[in-house]
Amino acid sequence: MAMSKYDLTPRIAPNLDRHLVFPLLEFTQERQLYPNDQILKAKIELLNNTNMVDYAMDIHKSLYHTEDVPQDMVDRRVEVVARLKSLEEAAAPLVTFLQNPNAVQELRADKQYNLQMLNERYQIGPEQIEALYQYAKFQFECGNYSGAADYLYQYRALCTNAERSLSALWGKLAAEILMQNWDIALDELNRLKEIIDSKNFASSLNQVQSRIWLMHWSLFIFFNHDNGRTQIIDLFNQDKYLNAIQTNAPHLLRYLATAFIVNKKRRPQFKEFIKVIQQEQHLFSDPITEFLACVYVNFDFDGAQKKMKECEDVIMNDPFLGKRVEESNYTVVPLKDEFLENARLFIFETYCRIHERIDVGVLAEKLNLNYEDAERWILNLIRTSKLDAKINTQTGTVVMEPNHPNVYEQLIDHTKGLSGRTYKLVSQLLEHAQAQAAR
Repeated sequence: MAMSKYDLTPRIAPNLDRHLVFPLLEFTQERQLYPNDQILKAKIELLNNTNMVDYAMDIHKSLYHTEDVPQDMVDRRVEVVARLKSLEEAAAPLVTFLQNPNAVQELRADKQYNLQMLNERYQIGPEQIEALYQYAKFQFECGNYSGAADYLYQYRALCTNAERSLSALWGKLAAEILMQNWDIALDELNRLKEIIDSKNFASSLNQVQSRIWLMHWSLFIFFNHDNGRTQIIDLFNQDKYLNAIQTNAPHLLRYLATAFIVNKKRRPQFKEFIKVIQQEQHLFSDPITEFLACVYVNFDFDGAQKKMKECEDVIMNDPFLGKRVEESNYTVVPLKDEFLENARLFIFETYCRIHERIDVGVLAEKLNLNYEDAERWILNLIRTSKLDAKINTQTGTVVMEPNHPNVYEQLIDHTKGLSGRTYKLVSQLLEHAQAQAAR
């Protein structure tokens, strides 16, 4: 249970819907990061504010090794069943309409037309539409995520209240995540991002909080979706989102750092991200961010090699990074393996750029490989990378060809960096001015 010191569940959970916390607790239970009784109690506490009473009863029996359950759970179950039946009856007219393909064809893109048509032809008004929302929400709380997702989608097609429609979209996103419908979840995530970025919030702090919630929820998608490791960089590294991370959720740097490391393509934002790691190390650091600091800030390659082992442990015990690879008809490379391979590459590239001649034996030690494997790995890397180097087999050294940076390229890089920082400063000043005007 020593690895629990790197577990981010206590920091992440407050930014999630309580239903999204269950997969995290399941993972920590499987990895035995905490005592089993402690996790079971946490599950019951979460379930107390949901309608998943049967699940809570099962956990209570497991925790206390009994077939008896408290009377308040029994009473709560009766209450839930009665409330579900009541909401089902209230929403029945609209649900019946939506289940009729011929009737649904009468709907148009114009919401006002739909509302008038439903009222005149089917006697379905605002009360029934509101009942559909309450019924969908109740279904979600019962753990019927499929039904909830369908009803919330249909509700949003009829809803004219922006705030209620936004709430339904959050619920739809949570349901799709819990059903592991990653493509649909990504679409809902992008739709939600557009609303958050364009909406006029009562306070700029509310907008920042919405961005923080969005980034936490997105972790489920980005580390399961085929293109997720690229898209997490695209989202988290945007100025407004990176600012939110730095001010309110620095622990998310773990996931952005991991995405940068496992991405084959080096990104121009990487240099700036290393500066962020350096700036925020007093607020958050773990073996993954410390590994990057060792390689790119301190040039401590022995320290980086030691951190690689700790990184492996962190990844295997992180619910987003260390999940089991599901059985399938094709081979999936676990994220841990990709991480370690690219981490070696980071060490090698940086070490080679500051030395003209390197002993293969020394490199083998720093890469945590034996001599033969290191020589084979370096040879393959030289063939496939842009590094201008060769191996002298007689002396057992890697010889780097001089590579003098182009002065014009340096000037362009510095100009780009200055432009980016200027844009960031102007954006912050405008946001501050808008916040003051709102007050």
